[in-house]
Amino acid sequence: MSLVKELYEPYVLPARARISTDPVMRMLVDPAIQPAVLERFFLQLNSLGVYMTEPVEGWIRRAGQKCLSQGLDSLGHALIAHAKHEAGHHLMMVDDVRHLVRRWNARRRPTLQTERLLAQHPTDAMRAYRQLHEDTLSSDLPMGQIAIEFEIENLSLVLGPHLLSNVVRVLGRETLEGLSFLKEHIQLDVGHTALNSRMMEELLQLMPENARTLAELGSHALDIYLRFLGDCLHSAEASMWTPAEDAVA
Repeated sequence: MSLVKELYEPYVLPARARISTDPVMRMLVDPAIQPAVLERFFLQLNSLGVYMTEPVEGWIRRAGQKCLSQGLDSLGHALIAHAKHEAGHHLMMVDDVRHLVRRWNARRRPTLQTERLLAQHPTDAMRAYRQLHEDTLSSDLPMGQIAIEFEIENLSLVLGPHLLSNVVRVLGRETLEGLSFLKEHIQLDVGHTALNSRMMEELLQLMPENARTLAELGSHALDIYLRFLGDCLHSAEASMWTPAEDAVA
């Protein structure tokens, strides 16, 4: 049995279970969800997601540099190489917002404006997500970034295909054209999750005593991200009851 399964996963499995049991996640993959709510959810996911995604390259690169400074050369070089793959991914979200706004405005009301969507204030979960990364990188265990990436990229693999399937059922296949970030990350994160698994295995060989702490970091990151998805859904639902002149537009 791998050290990941033996030492790490027992402490992170309760958080992973929420991906399928949380009421918000279940609603997002429910074919009975209101089409306009699902469409507004993806508008929020991409517009607010820029705040969550833009710093990722820097976080991973800094974790790699911290590993190199501690003599963990293999992990350090792997993280720095991984960081390069994350460069500019937030721009895909911006493009998706533009596409989804054009599609919305052609069919629904109120009329939306891309720049106002992108200028929304971050939620508490969004700020907590950034703070978790910064706290981890400044801690005595900066390689905890590996656990955070492990869980967030695994989330794409577990939830992403179900989300896209529901988009096709509820909104039609043409909507997928405005979900390039999600589509690409489902494909990319297969490789990224395999890389993260290898790095976690190496990390646990070096410091098995930190397995529970690493799992707690990964669990915390996953909990925050699920809260963020909930924020996006609740905002989408609220917009259905907001007068047109008060809606994000």
